[in-house]
Amino acid sequence: MNQSSTPISFTEIPSYDGKDYRSGNVVQRFVDGLGYRYYWVTEGLTADDLRYKPSDDSRTTFETIRHLYGLSETILNAAKNEANIRPQNFDSLSFEQLRSGTLANLQQASALYENKTEKDISELKVIFEFNGNRTEFPFWNMMNGPISDAIYHTGQVVSYRRASGNPINPKVNVFMGTDPMAVE
Repeated sequence: MNQSSTPISFTEIPSYDGKDYRSGNVVQRFVDGLGYRYYWVTEGLTADDLRYKPSDDSRTTFETIRHLYGLSETILNAAKNEANIRPQNFDSLSFEQLRSGTLANLQQASALYENKTEKDISELKVIFEFNGNRTEFPFWNMMNGPISDAIYHTGQVVSYRRASGNPINPKVNVFMGTDPMAVE
């Protein structure tokens, strides 16, 4: 597994040798799967898609994408063992900035998780600072928290897109992680 020398575009999930299940590589694969899903669910979104929300008390697609950006920062900060400063405000960011920023955060996180050992991963923390108060959580919380939450919300965007009349490319194959544009 040596993909850090090659930029990840997330149009496809990078191939792996299939033999190195080191802790960091497993986390990396989850981040790559998230990046792939996020790339294709946000590819070709329209203004109507971004405004869509299924009910009055739910988030719009755009608000969900803004939340995903924050989750991608948390995923990256855990890989760097850096604090997530709260509160956050991403209101000034456009869809294009949120999308490219999320993909860049996931790409960087993927590279940082690569080849980390069990010991390396056990030393990572999920850190939050709110008004000068610092709280640390073990890396386990990253798995059931931000990474799982990001996958969940990416799935919401899939269904919101479908409901707003602009489903994702039907050739996207999350099992194989292939580039649907390269599939004949």
